[in-house]
Amino acid sequence: MDVKIESSWKSRLSHEFEQPYFLELTDFVRQEYATRQIFPPGKLIFNAFEQSPFDNTKVVILGQDPYHGPGQAHGLCFSVPEGVDQPPSLQNIFKEIYQDLGIPSPITGNLVRWAEQGVLLLNSTLTVQANRAGSHQNKGWERFTDRVIHILAEEKEHLVFMLWGSFAQKKGDFIDREKHLVLTSPHPSPLSSYRGFFGNKHFSKTNGYLELHGISPIRW
Repeated sequence: MDVKIESSWKSRLSHEFEQPYFLELTDFVRQEYATRQIFPPGKLIFNAFEQSPFDNTKVVILGQDPYHGPGQAHGLCFSVPEGVDQPPSLQNIFKEIYQDLGIPSPITGNLVRWAEQGVLLLNSTLTVQANRAGSHQNKGWERFTDRVIHILAEEKEHLVFMLWGSFAQKKGDFIDREKHLVLTSPHPSPLSSYRGFFGNKHFSKTNGYLELHGISPIRW
């Protein structure tokens, strides 16, 4: 199957695209886009890979679902396009960056600037029905994104994985902590942020680890 995805990822995932589960997933997603309102726009399903090629990736932030409100999702977890109001979880991420590094919250919630520096902003499920959180879970996307994380963890060294909330932490259980830095905390959602997301200092810890291994830090 010819999947339109960034070339360095395509070369590593081409075998996955031929698996029966992925073919079934593709049929499901096509039918959903043909009959319902689905986010993100079809051309942005693999935007995270487009913005952060394999060789450039040095940090992985793992989300769960795309945003399911109009105009919010654009293929990067926690991120929204220019001019769209920042969702509460993203506001809390910016609050933690300010507490950790003293960087004021930006006007825009578009995190493409992070992705271009090598932050893979990966949702576990890459599509969702409008106003129905979790509607495309357990259709095959999780298996695909598990494979993405395995490839990164196996082929690269000194990555930083930010796993916020129990879902993300379970998805990253297998990652070799001797080979990579795995940072865990509660999710930045307002429901859990005060249980340990605030004060986790993940952003300074990430940059300290990258610099320790001769890798340029992220300009958060």
